[in-house]
Amino acid sequence: MGDYGHDLLFGTFVTPINRPPQQAVELAVLADRAGLDLVTFQDHPYVPKFHDTSTLLAYVAALTQRIRLAANVTNLPLRPPAVLARSLASLDLLSSGRVELGLGAGAFWDGVAAMGGPRRTPGESIEALEEALAVIRGIWDDDNRDVLAVDGEHYQVRGAKRGPAPAHDIGIWIGGYQPRMLGLIGRLADGWLPSVQYLDNGVADLAAMNARIDEAARQADRAPTAVRRLLNIGGRFASDGGGFLDGPPRQWAEQLTEVALTYGTSGFILASDDAATTERYAAEVAPAVRELVAAAR
Repeated sequence: MGDYGHDLLFGTFVTPINRPPQQAVELAVLADRAGLDLVTFQDHPYVPKFHDTSTLLAYVAALTQRIRLAANVTNLPLRPPAVLARSLASLDLLSSGRVELGLGAGAFWDGVAAMGGPRRTPGESIEALEEALAVIRGIWDDDNRDVLAVDGEHYQVRGAKRGPAPAHDIGIWIGGYQPRMLGLIGRLADGWLPSVQYLDNGVADLAAMNARIDEAARQADRAPTAVRRLLNIGGRFASDGGGFLDGPPRQWAEQLTEVALTYGTSGFILASDDAATTERYAAEVAPAVRELVAAAR
């Protein structure tokens, strides 16, 4: 039985691809009122029909009361890490500690380069991500009186003023799949945020990937429980049962419970641009999973 010791978290990945951008705001407010724990947004700055994600997060934070917010995931090549750190700390302070950092090493390099960002190889993107983590955590560590110095290949920061510290310990949840990235997550991240549609064999792949993260954490003298396991999911509510997350809410609850118990996944983030689906997920699936997991443990 997998158990990394984190409370269950249920959220939504707002994806109004073919609808007005304002609907992202409406769906986020609905998720807050429905009782979900987290609302996340894509970060593709090279797509003009999407609202800028940093602006969207701030606007939604002002319109909501309790829900946590994050990018899913932040496009690091177009978000300088020192500025990103200050932006998130500021928003965390303004929102009373409701911001998390979903972070990615980069993708869609043609779009990144077209916006003036770097075009990195897979290896370079992981190196840059590791350097960025040092910058971000260095900015947040405003009790440290040492000079902030990160002399990397991709980011050079020396003498930047530290602070502000965020209102709470912002979780850095990294999306990634390859062995080297999983090793970095085990060594340095607070969470792992993959998407089920990018797993070759579905949730069954989580076992081997978790093992890589766990081993890297132990080698870095960290407990594997330091890394929360989250999962972006998608599905369809239907009267008859089908495959994974294709059926009635009870089937969804039983399948997500199995994932939580088997692989230690404690965060389930549903990609949805439909209000009824989001409300049903919040009302009928999330409470049932919590009940089933609690009973099993």
